[in-house]
Amino acid sequence: MSRIEQLIGEIEEYIDSCKFQPLSNSKIIVNKEEMEELLVELRLRVPEEIKKYQKIISQQDAILSDAKVQAESMLSDAKAQTEEMVSDSEIMQQAYAKANALVQDAQNQADSIVNNAVADADQIRSNAIRYTDEMLASLETIISRSLENASLHLNELKSSLGDSKSIVQSNREALAKAIPQNKPAEQN
Repeated sequence: MSRIEQLIGEIEEYIDSCKFQPLSNSKIIVNKEEMEELLVELRLRVPEEIKKYQKIISQQDAILSDAKVQAESMLSDAKAQTEEMVSDSEIMQQAYAKANALVQDAQNQADSIVNNAVADADQIRSNAIRYTDEMLASLETIISRSLENASLHLNELKSSLGDSKSIVQSNREALAKAIPQNKPAEQN
């Protein structure tokens, strides 16, 4: 299990361990600092995982280079054997036939090695991209949930403050009505 998967597991465990909001069984109270720490660590780990998969992909060149070296070695061996067999016409014909077979064998093996190396590298690249996309999708989901939660808390706070303001205004109006108005004394 990679460190990113462990971090996502920790975030899920943290979310599961959070207390529910009063009167709700689907909304939780999240410690912002703890969630930010987990998300920062996740952001730092994603590049490490990507570098790990890039290293695997970069090995493709080494595999292809090794396959070419092996193919060239086989071709060189085939040519050397061909030159040794050229002594008379019957041996020459056999030598050409054997050399052509060796060259064809070497070419087929080289093609097979190169094709397998390319297929392996493509599979590794595809898996690395898919894995990275899955990790980013998980991160996106976590961030979206956090944003929704924060937005909900902000709206609830605005509503509560608005209610408090209305009560204060109502109380001030009641006080203003209760204060007797001073009327000027009538002069005779």
